[in-house]
Amino acid sequence: MTPSDNSAAAPHADMATAGIVHIGIGAFHRAHQAVYTDVAMQAKGGNWRILGVSLRSTDIVDALNAQDSAFTVIERHPDGPKARRITSLSKAIAASRDVAPVLDALADPEIRIVTITVTEKAYGIDRVSGTVQAEHPAVKHDLAYPATPTGLLGILVAGLKRRKQAGIRPFTIVSCDNLPSNGVLLRNGVIDFAKRSDPDLAGWIKDNVSFPSTMVDRITPAATATTLSDAKRLTGIDDPAAIETEPFSQWVIEDDFPDGRPAWEEAGAILVHDVEPYELMKLRMLNGSHSLIAYLGQVGDYRYVRDAMANEAFSQLVAQHMENAAATMAPLAGIDFSDYGAELVARFRNPEIAHETRQIAMDGTEKLPQRIFAPACDLPQESKKIGTFALCFAAWMAVMRQRVNTAPDAVAELLNDPRADEIIEALAGHQDAADIYENLAKLPGWMPRQLQDSPFWREAVIERLAMLLSDGADAAITHEINAWLCPC
Repeated sequence: MTPSDNSAAAPHADMATAGIVHIGIGAFHRAHQAVYTDVAMQAKGGNWRILGVSLRSTDIVDALNAQDSAFTVIERHPDGPKARRITSLSKAIAASRDVAPVLDALADPEIRIVTITVTEKAYGIDRVSGTVQAEHPAVKHDLAYPATPTGLLGILVAGLKRRKQAGIRPFTIVSCDNLPSNGVLLRNGVIDFAKRSDPDLAGWIKDNVSFPSTMVDRITPAATATTLSDAKRLTGIDDPAAIETEPFSQWVIEDDFPDGRPAWEEAGAILVHDVEPYELMKLRMLNGSHSLIAYLGQVGDYRYVRDAMANEAFSQLVAQHMENAAATMAPLAGIDFSDYGAELVARFRNPEIAHETRQIAMDGTEKLPQRIFAPACDLPQESKKIGTFALCFAAWMAVMRQRVNTAPDAVAELLNDPRADEIIEALAGHQDAADIYENLAKLPGWMPRQLQDSPFWREAVIERLAMLLSDGADAAITHEINAWLCPC
């Protein structure tokens, strides 16, 4: 948990020097890693301020730089909002304008850590092979033009190359995105990218660069006009970069930092030898439930997570899904999965958090494999517990069909998925549940063979999709709960 107050925090005396580059300075980073670093420096000092990099957006860069990169975090407590001014950012850079300052920063010996929060699709790494996706737009560009990279892998490799050439120790690279074994995945992708143009550099990275895995958790809705007005009311400062978030925050980090790190544990971070069990718990129980809420919520016109959770049947279904997900995991020392699930339900119910189901529903083809397919594979294929996973997948299909039919002239944008073109082609002319399943389930390279070959899974998804299409989300939710309660 991170501390909060209603006053502006003054920078620690030695906070002037940046020691971290962060790629992806969106709302989540500013509500999470920037807060942990701010608290750590207030407690223990150190030259660990963050130089923030935006790969695409320029608006947030301009807003932050106009106010010395300080910003407000609003925590939405059930008894009212609380505000904290964060001063751990030193400045922001828009890589889309000019990547040279980013590469200069990465070559600076004072930079000892690079942290990352970008969308899953921005990595350009195949999760099965661990190699780069050669046709990914940024990867393709950066392999052709390595001196002027535009994407994550190209920028990281270019920065590491400069350090190798200058005889400077490499920085530690920390992914803070919701990806299984994110450190291992990123390490494999970076090495493979480097190998394609500079095998010696790839070997140096393999031997010298640390890629700690992490698990992060904090619900961070998009900022609204209310966010900005509350920031003004609570701090007296007009802050266009203000963000809002929930009181809860969690960061589990593999403690592998050869050149040091901030005292993140002072802000409540958990430093461990193995992040994977915590990561699996979060992906399957929190993120999986979020996807279930998001897609059923979109089908049933529930705008916010809190709206869905105010429906007792919907809330009961989510609790059941968490129990089903917990059944796929080995016991974790110090963690009671039932207590963790109850805490998640309470967080999702928080009436002060306006987290849109549409926001969570984006990039389904990137998220469903680890959140839904992987745990479904770890259950007996004829178990009743598989039902909520099948319902989530069916709801995703229903949302895709709904959006294709709603806005044929702007469907790719509406789908908000990196495989939008494939989804559109798969759905063309198909309205029947079985046809929709057959075509979407066959998108190459995403559904595990175990599920593809399972008649039980196929029928479970089709049955639920048919009900969603004919009777809607609430009927499907009630049916799922009744099926679970049935002793048959």
